[in-house]
Amino acid sequence: MNFKINSYILITSLFLSNILYTQNIIVEGSVVDEFDYEVPFAAVGILKKNIGTTSTMEGSFSFLVTVNELEDELEISSIGFETLKINVREFINRKDKKITLKEKLTALDEVVVKAPINYVNQAIKLLKVNTISKSHQLNILYRRWDVEENKCRFFLEHFIKAIDQGPNSNIVRASVENIRKSSDYRFVKNQSQFHPLRYTEWSNPLRKGIRTKSYNWKKIGNSSYDGEDVLIFQGIDKEEAKITLYIGYESYKIYRLEYERDPNVGRYANSMWIYKKNISGKLYLSYMTREWVGARRLPENVKRTMISSGQKVKEFYPVSFRHELFVTKLIEEKSKFDSFLDMEQKDMSLYRVPYNKFFWQNFSVPPETKVYKDNIKELESLYGVPIETQFLYSN
Repeated sequence: MNFKINSYILITSLFLSNILYTQNIIVEGSVVDEFDYEVPFAAVGILKKNIGTTSTMEGSFSFLVTVNELEDELEISSIGFETLKINVREFINRKDKKITLKEKLTALDEVVVKAPINYVNQAIKLLKVNTISKSHQLNILYRRWDVEENKCRFFLEHFIKAIDQGPNSNIVRASVENIRKSSDYRFVKNQSQFHPLRYTEWSNPLRKGIRTKSYNWKKIGNSSYDGEDVLIFQGIDKEEAKITLYIGYESYKIYRLEYERDPNVGRYANSMWIYKKNISGKLYLSYMTREWVGARRLPENVKRTMISSGQKVKEFYPVSFRHELFVTKLIEEKSKFDSFLDMEQKDMSLYRVPYNKFFWQNFSVPPETKVYKDNIKELESLYGVPIETQFLYSN
């Protein structure tokens, strides 16, 4: 009897201690400069364990750790600033959750690059060396807002696991693991043939290959990143499409890429990709934002409904898609990859995965930004339904 009781107590103690040991602890705050202005898209995390996130447009961040990481070092780095390091436990216990980064002055103002295209070509040539080019798993939070007539009418959020091989190659496979979406208030239910993760991959100039000779390149500025001076190059082609690259002065690492296409007639596109370092200094995708603006014809059934109700019908209906991607975890060891099958390719709205409220309550969702709040407010105002209620009944 005593043996059974003692065994029960021991097992219970081990079970409870294991729960305590792996309990998630939230690390949240904001990144600002010395003038208290927010620092967007800063890399925040524990470098040696590939745990962390990217700060939002407003400089806020949030991610989860366990007690295993309390004595580790929290590292915060951003283009144009000195990297800051602080003990995780010390930061969590601080009342002031603002992290102030000091601006990093560069000595490159007088550097004249005689042939910018050669510098860009060298950076592209070293892409495979400077990035994680072997298979690695990325856990991704992918968001899409569907906007019609400048008002958000649909919102989707996918948690995705993907096997990537870096910007020099392609995403090998990906799987949609968890989903939540709003009620669908769209008039134009535009559907694509592939998941937007694929379009995000294909629209990245680094992945599809930059035809550098098609662009007129010039150096437009200087900055820094994690102790290295950075040169900023911009290329403009005949159609006025712009590519801006933030390239390490000595390493030729591409830390950030911006792409904008704004033709006189046609579809506007604006994208940005941000890369951060692993413990070995190799770069991998950290954050992406992309906006596509265009127009679509209304479906015939919608036209008839609008006409019968006395509404004016336009030939083309203005639509846009706002995308945002956060990499929430990097796994480099193949033995630790999760097992999953490659997803069937279809529009983001057509995936059917049961809504897991527990997952979303315990997932390290990024802080609500102004863009997020504004879009959700527009959604909720259409019929007065709170977003949590929409999540509950629309999935």
